[in-house]
Amino acid sequence: MAEDDGAEERAEGAEGAERDPEAVSRFVEHFAAQLVEAGVPRMPARVFAALLASDTGALTSAQLGEQLQISPAAVSGAVRYLAQVHLVSREREPGSRRERYRVHSDQWYEALTNREAIIKRWEDALREGVASLGADSPAGRRLTETLAFFEFVEVEVEAIMARWRIHRDQLFGRD
Repeated sequence: MAEDDGAEERAEGAEGAERDPEAVSRFVEHFAAQLVEAGVPRMPARVFAALLASDTGALTSAQLGEQLQISPAAVSGAVRYLAQVHLVSREREPGSRRERYRVHSDQWYEALTNREAIIKRWEDALREGVASLGADSPAGRRLTETLAFFEFVEVEVEAIMARWRIHRDQLFGRD
């Protein structure tokens, strides 16, 4: 079954052309290494890179396990992490009990904008810290500056994302 899944994925290559599996594997591992360097756990980074390299943007657990030579448990843990950070979604294969894991074209937007809730919580905690430590203390001033940074980032991310949507639409058309 997994062999058929792999054949289906290869058939969906650029205009039906078959890709060099070694080249795909090199890309997946190289990009995953870059993600790991940025703080993403290794297995989720590999799964995410494999999904990005898939023409369909979706693979089953069996396909991921076969391609990456990892266990079903490793796939499950990686997908759980990626779903929590909004980089992948789960979907049922039509007419099947199997799940596919999908990366969407707006995954970066979703992941970044979902950080807004986290930043808000950090800002609230920093405000409490400033109130507890006193705004005029060295620690209070440091927390005040950190709070100002997160408030700045929050506004800038919102503006960047608005510009990105316009730019994306100009490059790729509306979805």
